[in-house]
Amino acid sequence: MEHFWWQTGVIYQIYPRSYQDSNGDGVGDLKGIIKRLDYLKWLGVSAIWVSPIYPSPMADFGYDISDYQGIHPLFGSIDDFDQLLQEVHARGMKLILDLVPNHTSDQHPWFLESKSSRDNPKRDWYIWKDAKEDGSLPNNWLSVFGGPAWEWDETTGQYYYHAFLKEQPDLNWRNPKVQDAMLDVMRFWLDKGVDGFRVDVMWHMIKDDQFRDNPINPDYQQHMATYEQLLPVYSTDQPEVHDIVTQMRQVLDRYSERMMIGEIYLPTHKLVVYYGVDSLGAHLPFNFMLISAHWDARHLAASIDEYEGALPKHGWPNWVLGNHDQPRITSRVGVQQARVAAMLLLTLRGTPTIYYGDEIGMRDVPIPFDEVQDPQGLNMPDKNLSRDPARTPMQWNNDEYAGFSEIKPWLRLEKEYRRQNVQLQKNDPYSMLSLYRGLIQLRQTEPSLMNGNYTPVYSDHQVFAFKRCAENSPHFLIVLNLSHRPCYFRPGNVCISGSVVAATTPELEGIAVKDYINLSGDEGVIVRLDGVR
Repeated sequence: MEHFWWQTGVIYQIYPRSYQDSNGDGVGDLKGIIKRLDYLKWLGVSAIWVSPIYPSPMADFGYDISDYQGIHPLFGSIDDFDQLLQEVHARGMKLILDLVPNHTSDQHPWFLESKSSRDNPKRDWYIWKDAKEDGSLPNNWLSVFGGPAWEWDETTGQYYYHAFLKEQPDLNWRNPKVQDAMLDVMRFWLDKGVDGFRVDVMWHMIKDDQFRDNPINPDYQQHMATYEQLLPVYSTDQPEVHDIVTQMRQVLDRYSERMMIGEIYLPTHKLVVYYGVDSLGAHLPFNFMLISAHWDARHLAASIDEYEGALPKHGWPNWVLGNHDQPRITSRVGVQQARVAAMLLLTLRGTPTIYYGDEIGMRDVPIPFDEVQDPQGLNMPDKNLSRDPARTPMQWNNDEYAGFSEIKPWLRLEKEYRRQNVQLQKNDPYSMLSLYRGLIQLRQTEPSLMNGNYTPVYSDHQVFAFKRCAENSPHFLIVLNLSHRPCYFRPGNVCISGSVVAATTPELEGIAVKDYINLSGDEGVIVRLDGVR
């Protein structure tokens, strides 16, 4: 079976503000990314996903776009982008752009026209509604960033809908002109040569045409975001969204080997629908299971089996441990279990995505209240929901600003960066970076790990084990201890005979195993099985 680059490779997410500053303004940029491409090639990643770099007022740090066909001067110029694309391709890697089609900035020319009058030709490009007869909001829908999702416009005497900030009005994707305009945006970047898109909040793009109230969430608790007070059954994941995804896919399919990732926070049985009929929807509907799942061997094993079982016939799986919206894996499960998590991510069947900095074990950084910049954190200050802690500058070396910038960065650095950085870890065989690089190299050279079958083997309150097998290639057994205590793996239904080719504890590598495997707490091993090819 032929596999495409997005099935065999490893994707690496860059949050450009925080990756590398090249011009001394404290903010990362495109030339900074170019400067670090050789590092990414050395690490072994195949594709780079870059978060939004378009012109924007930066109310939500680039996810409020005012021009879909330009580059924000903070990040550089369109010429800088062209150079980045050329340099990425010259190294045999791919470039994936963030596409934000659900909403624009309130400063986008489309919205400025739309709000200018009720009879403007672009009025119906956004979602406008009258107040109810009693003067109240059109319905009870809530903003992800806190408060109602409706904003009053005094000029035209109507409300407009915004699923996120009021500065991010939602487009009306039921309007064919909106569809045509956004598909043209895709063509603009595809014609430049980008290799695909990560589509932001794909499941939000179509809303209930009756605008019915969302039901109350019976499981809401006070520590949760106010958005979760309601179940968004009418404001998200409407059946017609799949027609839109299909249109996007049709645009991509007119180009050679381009792909689409969909950001979708939904349960597994709803997530897999986004692969589309005959797998003609999103190539990779993002699977956030490893971000949201309880870090427990039995729970993880069951969830992975559920996902594998729910995939459509030609649906390709994918996995991710973190991103710019979620706490880092090291802060969620601890430093030692983060090593086990890396082994899990890079040995499961499907395409892995690495969030920048996770490969060196970066942690969430506590940002003082007076330094918080994330609107989610600012709008709900009592709930500790700021995303800033997971967006801090990349830690390159032990210079004053970690090699990220020559001046104070836009967000503060982790205080331990002089002990946790790329320069120190690169030559340390016991470092997190060496573990990631070794796992990537192994995965990319062994067909069983790259695209072989997944077979569950065993799970209990400590151990999770599975096999990866491809025809005419060595088979591998992966055994992970998801607890802090020693575990003893003696499966009665699997004959174990082989040698450890990779381990979270390098001292285990090269050891022969037979019949059983004993692991210390927070350890994982990859065993090349004997006599199977």
